[in-house]
Amino acid sequence: MGHQIGKRHRPRRGSLQFAPRKRAKRAYPRLNQVKNSKEVKLLGFAGYKAGMTHVMGVEQRKQVKWSGTELSTPVTIIEVPPVKVAGFRLYNSENSLTEVWADKPVKELSRKIKVSKKQVTADQLKKAEAFLEKTVEVRLILHTQPKLAKIGKKKPEIFEIAVGGSVSEAFNYAKEKLGKELRVEDAFSSGDVVDVAAITKGKGFTGSVKRFGVKLLSRKSEKLKRKAGSLGPWSPAKVNFRTPQFGQMGYHSRVEYNKQIFSINDSLKIQGGLVGYGDVNNQCVLLKGSVPGSKKRLIILRPAIRNHKKLQKPIVNLISVRSQQ
Repeated sequence: MGHQIGKRHRPRRGSLQFAPRKRAKRAYPRLNQVKNSKEVKLLGFAGYKAGMTHVMGVEQRKQVKWSGTELSTPVTIIEVPPVKVAGFRLYNSENSLTEVWADKPVKELSRKIKVSKKQVTADQLKKAEAFLEKTVEVRLILHTQPKLAKIGKKKPEIFEIAVGGSVSEAFNYAKEKLGKELRVEDAFSSGDVVDVAAITKGKGFTGSVKRFGVKLLSRKSEKLKRKAGSLGPWSPAKVNFRTPQFGQMGYHSRVEYNKQIFSINDSLKIQGGLVGYGDVNNQCVLLKGSVPGSKKRLIILRPAIRNHKKLQKPIVNLISVRSQQ
């Protein structure tokens, strides 16, 4: 029996989880999956990424050696002005069945979509009630109010958020909230664990070294050094999709899982304002850790869909309000 040489192996460079790596269709994400709740409430909310700061709080995990001590934790500030309910849709397991719109839509909404002034909500509600037996999910059609955030934007974003509870309870909730404002407390409270959906920062057109982290070729390589060594065999004459090549990097729709809300503040005055954002004029959510996307970009939060350890409500002693990123 001859000597066998061990197989050389390394993990591949660049994740194949997201393909193709192309630009997102719009500047804010879509929620394709939501964990249902028995409680009748809004299963998500949206806000604008403002910047980061840090909080001083007591570590409550008993399994770590610094349990009970005061620690500094980085948090992301997400400004969450009230959103308005423009309407709601009923869905079965495959597609939407019908929709109901409010009688008096907000004037700014016409900047985003074509708004009909001849809405008869009562007739639409009667039509919607006939579809309740086939309905599986009720989603509110919400739109933001960027003028309240004072970030130099007028056109609102419009998106859908599901409602928890049974179909009949969710339908009654949607009827009650039609045309009204909703606040972040209607969806979350301090200590909740959420998923964060956002569009990442765009890096533009980049090469394979920056995009996939491939190794630089030697100084004697032909033509270029910052490229993949081989695109594949001569036969079959086809480039595999796994081959690292140049193209769009960033501005992708991504979700980060299991992030805890440290606190929900009615007002947070940062000395000198946040760099690249300014003052926080509305309620804000302090979310543990970093969040994808650039400042002033819409971030959508949803209840965590993956299993996670039960986390205690954090004890926050101090929120830093110094001028910072």
